[in-house]
Amino acid sequence: MYNWEIWFTVLVLGAIFWGLLRKFPPDLVLVGGVVICGVAGIISPQEAFSGFANTGMLTVAALYVVVAGLTETGALEVIGRYLLGRVKTELSLIQRMTLFVPSISAFLNNTPVVAMFIPVINNWCKAHKISPSRLLIPLSYLSILGGTCTLIGTSTNLVVNGLMVEKFKENPELFSSLHSIGMFELAVVGVPYAVIGILYLVLWGRRVLPAHVDLSEATGDSRREYLVNMRVSAGCRLCGQQVEAAGLRHLPGLFLIEIIRGEQVIAPVRPDEIFREGDILTFTGVASTIVDLDKIAGLEPVGETPLSDTVIRQQAGMMCEAVISNTSPLIGKTVRASDFRARYNAAIMAINRGRERLRGKVGSVELCAGDTLLIQAGPHFIRAHRNNPDFFLVGGLDDSRPVRHDKAILSIALLGLLVTLLATRVLPIVYSSFLVAGLMVATRCVPFSVARQKIDWSTLITIAAAFGMGKALVNAGLVEGVTGVLVSELGGLGNLAMLALVFLLSSVFTEIITNNAAAALMFPFAISLAAQLGVDPRAFAMAVIFGASASFATPLGYQTNLMVYGPGGYRLTDFVKVGLPLNVILLVTATLLIPVFWPF
Repeated sequence: MYNWEIWFTVLVLGAIFWGLLRKFPPDLVLVGGVVICGVAGIISPQEAFSGFANTGMLTVAALYVVVAGLTETGALEVIGRYLLGRVKTELSLIQRMTLFVPSISAFLNNTPVVAMFIPVINNWCKAHKISPSRLLIPLSYLSILGGTCTLIGTSTNLVVNGLMVEKFKENPELFSSLHSIGMFELAVVGVPYAVIGILYLVLWGRRVLPAHVDLSEATGDSRREYLVNMRVSAGCRLCGQQVEAAGLRHLPGLFLIEIIRGEQVIAPVRPDEIFREGDILTFTGVASTIVDLDKIAGLEPVGETPLSDTVIRQQAGMMCEAVISNTSPLIGKTVRASDFRARYNAAIMAINRGRERLRGKVGSVELCAGDTLLIQAGPHFIRAHRNNPDFFLVGGLDDSRPVRHDKAILSIALLGLLVTLLATRVLPIVYSSFLVAGLMVATRCVPFSVARQKIDWSTLITIAAAFGMGKALVNAGLVEGVTGVLVSELGGLGNLAMLALVFLLSSVFTEIITNNAAAALMFPFAISLAAQLGVDPRAFAMAVIFGASASFATPLGYQTNLMVYGPGGYRLTDFVKVGLPLNVILLVTATLLIPVFWPF
């Protein structure tokens, strides 16, 4: 019935989804799929790699530099502390967040916005003895909602815009409605869409948020119980002392689980147990108390290898926290097998996995997406890995590079220039973005070397490769075949139902893979479906935009959800309880509003 190209492409697409579900790097998986389709003759070399010249992808690259300028000058931090630092109650803070977080996210990438607010919220929670789990899911959701309001609010919008412009250039008469999206064009649906989402969070969503109000979560960083191993080395003051006398039974937020002495495991640990040289002590505790342990002379952290941790400890003087991303190569490996020290020149000192209490040696723990790591590193670790896609750096980060506060106002002014240029369309979007990015570097708001580090090359390659894979789906005839079946089987339900289906599939794919890849792969299906229904394709392109950003039901589909997963001590069910109803509400909202402003 179908030609071999369709079946071949289906197999490749299935392999891509399998690889993404197994958490292989998305850029590697998608590039591999594109190359295989190219070798099979389904796409030409120009089609396979045309995504690398797409203006949408290039605009995303430039915006990384713009955001880097705002971060390096301290502008984002100052804004965050000013906006949220003076409120007294949880409800007041959420109300402030609903006003300011979406507003900032409408003009900046969601990831740095969330990274900026996490320590601000943590510090506020610590001062007011409120669990951060009450506030961090709303933070992520509000940033996602804000990103749907403008063209540059999220990379997903720019990806779809780039695809629309490409289609328009292919056939201006057939795709006359797929011209470039205006800076504030999305706001006609994005603003009411965001307002409805905000009302849900304030009136209902926050009522079902977890409130783990117990001793371990009553203050700031104590919500995260880390597993840490410490070795009693020669000359340590603990040698020969009893546990009780050593004062290790009364440190706040700390529990001595067991003592590993050679092949012997001593658990539970009695107050009169005597420490010996070479003992490995296993604790669960909060970050601040673990830092106190680290200050005890002769008590050294045990991670991958004793020597590597000791060397790093002598050279470091800093700790930071990192959440493992859902595409990290560390997933599924033990700390020891991950070779973390050699890979990142840092040592994993302790691990937190939400509310699950880990046991045993840190080196034997198998790492999972969402795990929060307490890392001991050298002074340049933050500079080298702030934008590393393997993990997200959050909370308590003390960068050795001085912040250029004197450039803060200038960086904000340059952001205003970018918004003005995009709103007035004096220049094409990609030129405006690169112009302002260049000014950020030229005015030294961000050093050129740092600007290059800030660009998320993995995401850019993923976007570009997804464009090529989309062309393969079209060339093979898979897009036309699938949409033909949908129209024949479900077309009788009406255009509105088909629009809802596009939104739903885009949202589901986002939860499974990544938002940008989901948008790029769904776009050709949406346009073909509109063509077979005989309706204007712009409405269906908009359904892809809003659907690909509707990731609320799991922590793994959208990186801001994953960023708050560990620091908030959440479970998967917390996202389902709060996010699934929100997904349904926004599905209905988008389906009803999109045809009003972009008629069929």
